[in-house]
Amino acid sequence: MSEPGWRVVLLLAGAFRGSIDALHSELAEQGHPEARPLHGFALQAIGPDGCTINELGQRLGVSKQAAAKTAVGLEKVGYVVRDSVPGDRRAVLLRRTSRAEEFLAASAAGFERVMDGWRRTLGDARFDALVEALADVADERPVGDLPGWLSQRSSTPDERPRA
Repeated sequence: MSEPGWRVVLLLAGAFRGSIDALHSELAEQGHPEARPLHGFALQAIGPDGCTINELGQRLGVSKQAAAKTAVGLEKVGYVVRDSVPGDRRAVLLRRTSRAEEFLAASAAGFERVMDGWRRTLGDARFDALVEALADVADERPVGDLPGWLSQRSSTPDERPRA
């Protein structure tokens, strides 16, 4: 019997949510109780070389105001610092801190542990088949715009903002 489409989408969403919740529970135990899923997206968007608030907004697919609010939140929890942009006294450069790098490393390791749990539950062959099947149907665009896309009303891929 074939599953209805809405149930498949809900199963994917549930797997995503369960994975993120497990990861963030682990991160809280490792000293990052303030970490939120958006933080990982934003820190990846800032990148190792930093970026301006305007660039952060473009990379996340959100407004400059939303990017500024995200930057304030990241700064408040010690994941970014503000720096000046050489040659532009008005622009602010966001740079990841060592705490942010620690968070990103812990997050990457945590995702591996979550996937190890999936592999134990499914077995190697089913896990590998799942990953292969998802790769076949996944949208190939980067998910850096996921926070912005999730806040959009559009449901068609061509109307989503691009990072």
